[in-house]
Amino acid sequence: MQIEKSTFKYLSDLRKNNQREWYHENKNAFQEAQLNAKEMYLAVRNNLEKTDEIDRFKMFRIYRDLRFSKDKTPYKTHFAGSFSRTGKSLRGGYYLRIKPGDSFLAGGFWEPNKEDLFRIRKELEYDATEMRSILNDTNFKKIFGGKLEGSELKTVPRGFDKEDVTIDLIRKKGFIAVRNFSDKEVLSANFLSLVEESFLALRPFFDYMSAVLTTNLNGESLID
Repeated sequence: MQIEKSTFKYLSDLRKNNQREWYHENKNAFQEAQLNAKEMYLAVRNNLEKTDEIDRFKMFRIYRDLRFSKDKTPYKTHFAGSFSRTGKSLRGGYYLRIKPGDSFLAGGFWEPNKEDLFRIRKELEYDATEMRSILNDTNFKKIFGGKLEGSELKTVPRGFDKEDVTIDLIRKKGFIAVRNFSDKEVLSANFLSLVEESFLALRPFFDYMSAVLTTNLNGESLID
C-alpha cells in the first residue's frame, strides 16, 4: 500500500485550480485520489490496532469551511485523517496529513480542556522526570526531535512559579509531537512503515499522559 504519484498530482493541480468548476470537471480524478488516500488511512488504522485500541477513524472532507475565513477557496489541497483511542483510560489521538510539500503526522493533546491542562501542569510542577525522560529518549528524539509542539503562554500560568525549572513545559497550552515528511518519503513504498514506527514511538508519551489524566496527584484513580 502506498500513495500514488497521481494522488499528489491531483492535489497539486487542485492547488492551482481551486475553483468549483474545475473540481467538478475533474471529479473522477478526485475520487481516485481520495480512494488511494483512504486506503492508506485504513492501512494505518489496521497497523495501529495491532498494538493499540482505536475507537474511531475520521477522514476529513475536502470542502473548506468558509464561514469565518478570509480565504474563500472552496477546497482543501490535502487529505487528512485522525484516529481516536478507545475508552476513558486511553488518552491521546493520532493525525496524518498528506499534502505535496507539507505532509506530516502528529499525536498528542492539541487543546486540553482547562481541567486536564491544570492536572498536567500540576504533575509537571510536582515531578517532570518521566516527561523529560520520554522527550530525551533516543527514538523519540530521532523521530520527533525530542520536543513537543503546541501553543504556549507568553507569561506564567496563574498559581505557578516563573522560576520553576519545568516552566518551559508548564507554560504550554498543548502537547503535540510532530514528524514532517518529504514528498519522496510519502511516495515511497515504505511510507506506511514510517508512519507505523512514528506512532509506536508516541506510545510511552501517551501512556504517561493517560496515567496523569486518570489519577489525582496522590495516584488515586479518577475512573469510575
